[in-house]
Amino acid sequence: MMILLSAPAIGSSLENLAKALAKIRGEVETLQTQLDTEKEKHGSKISALNSQLVDLSVEERRQKVSIEKLQHSIEKMNKDAKQAEQSGKKLEPVLMEILNDYKRHLETGFPFKMEDRIKVINDLENNIVNQLIDPNKAVNQAWSLIEDEIRLSKENGIYQQTILLDGEKVLVDIAKLGTVFLFFQTRDSRVGMAKKLTNSGWKFETAGDTSDIERITKLFDSLKKQIRQGYFELPNPLKI
Repeated sequence: MMILLSAPAIGSSLENLAKALAKIRGEVETLQTQLDTEKEKHGSKISALNSQLVDLSVEERRQKVSIEKLQHSIEKMNKDAKQAEQSGKKLEPVLMEILNDYKRHLETGFPFKMEDRIKVINDLENNIVNQLIDPNKAVNQAWSLIEDEIRLSKENGIYQQTILLDGEKVLVDIAKLGTVFLFFQTRDSRVGMAKKLTNSGWKFETAGDTSDIERITKLFDSLKKQIRQGYFELPNPLKI
């Protein structure tokens, strides 16, 4: 009687064990699927980061070349100024050539306060042409302008600037990171970035992705609090 009574109990126990194993197997399969999904996401993120690293490396090399050209301009200006031996007539064409090269550099380069920077060069050129400034003093001013350009590539901060956004000129706050990244924030809380175009130009565009908006907003909040160091995850405006 004991054997007959225990047989159903054993069968029930095995059935429960089978159900438990099936449940565990299902959970394992679910976890494995989640793990595979996370691996795929991680792989995609690593691939995207590698792509951004390549973009940044290219931009870094471009910035180094640009700075080297400006430094070469300073050296050339100094050499030509010495050779001119105080002769304004000899120095003027050399200086005008350097200023023209500098202006072309600005017109095709980083879109930070471009109009203001170009205006300073135009004013200096006009003063030289109209003989309103001594050529040697003009050299010193041009030298300072180019040194300012080099310093600009090393500075981060928040500024105000008028940009062309959706066909309209808008006064915005600008978060400038060297001469590589330029993000903006409008008075009505829109945010965006200056994006590199295929023709070597730049265009200001608002961010539409929620995560991008949060990242840019966090950057502005940190810079306004004078937090200039740390880890910031930002959208890549250099990706064409």
